Amino acid sequence: MTAAASAGATVAPTADNPLLEPSGPPRFTRIRPEHVVPAVRARIAEVEALVEALVGGAAGAHTWESLVEPLDAAQELLARAWGPVEHLKSVQGDEGLRAAHAEAKPLLAEHDAKLGQDERLFRAYEAVRAGAEAAGLSRPQVKVLDEVLRDFRLAGVALGPEHKARFRAIKVELSTLESKFSDNVVDVTRDFRLVVDEPARLDGLPAQVLEAARAQALADDPAAPEGRHAFTLHAPSVVPFLQYCRDRALREQLYRGFTTRASEAPRDNAPLIGRILELRRELAALLGYPDYASVSLATKMAESPAQVRGFLEDLAGRALPFGRRERDELAAFARARDGLADLAMWDVSYYRELLRQDRYAFSDEEVRQYLPLDRCLDGLFATLSRLYGLEVREVTSSFETWHPDVRALELRDADGALCGHVFLDLFARDGKRSGAWMGDCLERRRRGGALQTPIAYLVCNFAAPVGGKPSLLRHDELRTLFHECGHALHHVLTKVDLRQCSGINRVPWDGVELPSQFFENWVWHRESLALLAGHVATGAPLPDALLDKMLAAKNFMSGVDMLRQLEFALFDLALHTDFDPAGPETVRDVIARVRARVAVFPVPAWNRFECAFSHIFAGGYAAGYYSYKWAEVLAADAFGRFEEEGIFSRDAGAAFREHILGMGGSEDLMELFVRFRGRKPTPDALLRQSGLLATA
Repeated sequence: MTAAASAGATVAPTADNPLLEPSGPPRFTRIRPEHVVPAVRARIAEVEALVEALVGGAAGAHTWESLVEPLDAAQELLARAWGPVEHLKSVQGDEGLRAAHAEAKPLLAEHDAKLGQDERLFRAYEAVRAGAEAAGLSRPQVKVLDEVLRDFRLAGVALGPEHKARFRAIKVELSTLESKFSDNVVDVTRDFRLVVDEPARLDGLPAQVLEAARAQALADDPAAPEGRHAFTLHAPSVVPFLQYCRDRALREQLYRGFTTRASEAPRDNAPLIGRILELRRELAALLGYPDYASVSLATKMAESPAQVRGFLEDLAGRALPFGRRERDELAAFARARDGLADLAMWDVSYYRELLRQDRYAFSDEEVRQYLPLDRCLDGLFATLSRLYGLEVREVTSSFETWHPDVRALELRDADGALCGHVFLDLFARDGKRSGAWMGDCLERRRRGGALQTPIAYLVCNFAAPVGGKPSLLRHDELRTLFHECGHALHHVLTKVDLRQCSGINRVPWDGVELPSQFFENWVWHRESLALLAGHVATGAPLPDALLDKMLAAKNFMSGVDMLRQLEFALFDLALHTDFDPAGPETVRDVIARVRARVAVFPVPAWNRFECAFSHIFAGGYAAGYYSYKWAEVLAADAFGRFEEEGIFSRDAGAAFREHILGMGGSEDLMELFVRFRGRKPTPDALLRQSGLLATA
């Protein structure tokens, strides 16, 4: 056995630590908090021992086979030990696991920083890159090498010893702060209740929302008096409450609870925000960048903060006339209907729904009756069959799950070949992170002739069934399901055999939303909705008259909606470019400055949405929230081909799968887009799709 092979030998899998299993899906039911730190320490030690064996002494010429492959194999085992822990922390909220996560995460941050600053390893990768042509390395292999070398530079490999140490300390502290930020949001969301003992005050709320609130009250207190309802800050509770509850004072209470999450002691995220921004600014300075946004964009499609700002401000300039007109129409409607002189933020969703009903003669609740979850899933699978020739079925054998509600899906090609699997975790519950996301469980890779097929997590927060009745989705929730499925397809349908760039790996952050936003389009077309919708009681198809109203209302207040996303993106960009945490301006001043330019509704001074803005302070979107709009341009233009050829065009579907979904991060995304579309994208497709092209 060679020294490298000996150093890289894996820890033997043991029955008492499932995180050390070297293959197969995670054994979720057996993972315990006490497994986490020992497994992470063991895998880190393996990687670091292998690095020493590879570059620590007199070594021969480095090659892809002698350096990159063994190191990737060891790093994959570390990822297998840590990935399930990250996932379980997001979906369970177990206190013991959270403590173990908090202990292990700094170890990983220190390890990553140490490896990223290892000059010996950097030079070894440089040697492999220099010999790439002579060795006949593939284009994806060369891309991986180029980006690994870039990542070394972004990790401070060129810094002096003192600055390297400071860089590592910053990365460790940031990992702790970002985890604490997320924990605070989860805890406050879990603990909040709006308890209402007077059912008459809940007039206007749909029956299913009331049933869920009554079930929550009984779960909190089995002796809860008749008529008590408990509302939470989970989306299935707060969204319809603000949309339908006629009691304005109650709407204000729930809105206040939602927009002040994690803004009060002992779970106040404001100090964490200040420290996170201060550390990111220092990190950028150490690397020689003018700001943290420039560091972030070094790995993205966008070329500079100035380009991103110009992109966002151009969209804002086009959307503002529409947004202002929509605001004025809504205010006039509320004034005429109820004599409301001042439209507050807790009124917007309520009157928006009433105006939509008045203008288009249908409600969200009416549409929900045609969107029972199981019918929507069957329609989703039928859509995948027609677009990509996929067969999707639920499987139970060989998989352990973390909750009884979780389903495991198997995706196969028309010829029966296995593509991969998806875990579905769709219902909101206490301790689970809010929102919706896709995560990678296992990546596709071929090693030693053996193929590992990928597994994705698809997580949402829909209302769970209550009282034996099925879960009904709002149309916007159906859109969310398709969005996250688009991400999952990007991960599972990859044909790339290199783990480093298969699936979503090494896809630029501002392009990774392309498949997800692209797939949202299928919830808006008559032909696809025929597969997705059926009445919960009778199975009757969505009536043409109702669909016509939905399509007519598709761009209802789209100017307001676009401006809201641009507000978030511009706020994020401002914080990570010209904001100095040590200067006279505060974070609150920054959001006020952004809102003065693009917001159309007045926001109360006590609103502290930034304290729950996990995307940029805990979720990887720092100086990257613009990615949603950037990728939305790509998605709208890509869907234009289906508008031209038919939304179930097998030719277009095969081409999208081949060039976008199948290629992962193995090639430049813009080149792949041009291959699929025949040209570069333009913003006009998005503006047309959003109804924002016409002159205001």
